[in-house]
Amino acid sequence: MPRGAETFVLDTSALLALKDDEPGASEVEALLRQHGRKEAVFISFMSIMELAYILEQEQGEAAARLGVLQLKQLPLQVVESDEPLGLAAARIKARHKLSVADAWIAATAERLGATLVHKDPEFESLAGVVPQKTLPPKTGRGGSS
Repeated sequence: MPRGAETFVLDTSALLALKDDEPGASEVEALLRQHGRKEAVFISFMSIMELAYILEQEQGEAAARLGVLQLKQLPLQVVESDEPLGLAAARIKARHKLSVADAWIAATAERLGATLVHKDPEFESLAGVVPQKTLPPKTGRGGSS
């Protein structure tokens, strides 16, 4: 994994901002344009699940399938689960008030030494632990966890 180079992990909230053209979508798009082709933009496997369930709840199964297909077209890398990542997520979950999914996503950013890009106020508890880029607040959608 590319340590030392500028890397980013997109939280599900950043992916939804891009998909729904919410505030911050242009920042996510610029990151993908500038860094995605350099294999420096990542998502956690958990973001695929979160994106799918949110879209299915809001718009139905067909929208969820389409959303996942669209996600796979973006220039980003998926970080899959393994035992060390799970243990890091467990440590983060034990020490910080985060959802399970957000703990996995934060552990992914920590593993890669990456900046976590998000709109989720839950990540505020990780200030000083994981570098963050906070996008403008979302509008009209409940929490992603």
